[in-house]
Amino acid sequence: MFDINKLITIPPFSLKKKEKQKIMEDALFDLTYHHYKNCSKYQKILDGLNYNPKKRNKASEIPFITTNLFKDFELKSINKNEIIKTITSSGTSNSDLSKIFLDRLTATNQTKVLTKIVSSVLGNKRLPMIIIDTEESIANRNFFSARGAAIKGFSIFGNEIIFALDKNLRIKYDVIKKFCKKHNNEKIFVFGFTFIIFKNFIDKLLKTKKFLPLSKSVLIHGGGWKKLIDESVTNNKFKNLIKKTTGIKRVYNYYGMVEQTGSILLECDKGNLHSSIYSDVIIRNNDFSECKIGQKGLVQLISVIPQSYPGHVILSEDIGELLGEDNCKCGLKGKYFKIHGRVKNAEIRGCSDAYE
Repeated sequence: MFDINKLITIPPFSLKKKEKQKIMEDALFDLTYHHYKNCSKYQKILDGLNYNPKKRNKASEIPFITTNLFKDFELKSINKNEIIKTITSSGTSNSDLSKIFLDRLTATNQTKVLTKIVSSVLGNKRLPMIIIDTEESIANRNFFSARGAAIKGFSIFGNEIIFALDKNLRIKYDVIKKFCKKHNNEKIFVFGFTFIIFKNFIDKLLKTKKFLPLSKSVLIHGGGWKKLIDESVTNNKFKNLIKKTTGIKRVYNYYGMVEQTGSILLECDKGNLHSSIYSDVIIRNNDFSECKIGQKGLVQLISVIPQSYPGHVILSEDIGELLGEDNCKCGLKGKYFKIHGRVKNAEIRGCSDAYE
């Protein structure tokens, strides 16, 4: 089985296409065969597609699973007694939720990879941290929502943590001001869910004409863009409003999904999302052929992390555009891309049809 520790010593955005391709193909071959042997539902999908998991293929040739499959079935490649944590996606009812089952190894690898990726922005030192959310969101330690899982995951970068919102999602002004005063000359790490930051933090500060002094801080945020796009809030507008209400200039969006927790795709200083040595992205046309650079299509995500469930190759319901590879002006290697939104009123079926 592929050992992710081989990659931990390598900077996450340092490998060029040819070097990364070999690592990805080795990892995905091992993971595909592992899940084929240990997850009967995944085995049925590959058999239905006449795919031979013993044959080495390019990453783009390995069958993807659509995100809705994790809502329809319990997909896991471990025994029930090995599950230490279950993460659910966002949804309006239990039937809308994806369930991701983690064993100790996968959970540990998620933390290792997240640490390497985020440290490229924050540095290796833990920082005072403000989470723009309520502590209630991480109340259940064994059964996390995607939001709670993100908070729990990113909190490893904080050495002293406060939550900026109370249980009713109202800003705790006094708590934040006291924290800012205590860490006046330090860099503070601010983290949160994009829509909550906008709706319950930025919007409230604008309406009350209040300013919170966080100019030395770094903000990392993700999720909830669909709602913001509906309200005509772009990435640039979001950044400008954060600067206006807090003074924060260093703002990094990240793209990720509960089905591939840990291997987030982080925004660079030029505003582009990047895949790391632990992940890859492919943009596909409606017929599932690969898009060329500059063409919009469905976002397929690849991750070397998932061992407890078959989530290593996933097709999302998001629309993206590949901008280039190894030549972003920020200097980071790997593919870089942007997200344009979600597929409207459509559920991508793809390989899930093979199961049915």
